[in-house]
Amino acid sequence: MTKTEQPKRSIAEWVTFSVASLILVSIVSLVGYTWLNEKDQPPILSVSKKQTIREINGQFYVPFEVVNSGGDTAESVQVMAELLINGKVTETGEQQIDFLSSGESEEGAFIFSQNPLQGQLNLRVGSYKLP
Repeated sequence: MTKTEQPKRSIAEWVTFSVASLILVSIVSLVGYTWLNEKDQPPILSVSKKQTIREINGQFYVPFEVVNSGGDTAESVQVMAELLINGKVTETGEQQIDFLSSGESEEGAFIFSQNPLQGQLNLRVGSYKLP
């Protein structure tokens, strides 16, 4: 039995093999990193006033931003606003945000007929559901 010699690999084959191996190692490393550092926690939602209140045609617009800093996605996020003047609730507002994934934020505005600067404005997240 004679032994046949395999042809030597060309430089192009070695470069192709090296690049393919590098890509494979990178993908496996990224998947492993993501798996180890995955945030396995519920949505953490917060709401805040975004800018100054503006008045247009006797109505007061209060911009807000809601942020999900948790790990899971939240659906049907309910944002509520309550305007208290002289200690009494004079107006309320409600917004529904369909979908907030981890690290995502959404903006909106509440519209009041009375000036929120003359009272106390409370913004809060009322509820959400998991997908």
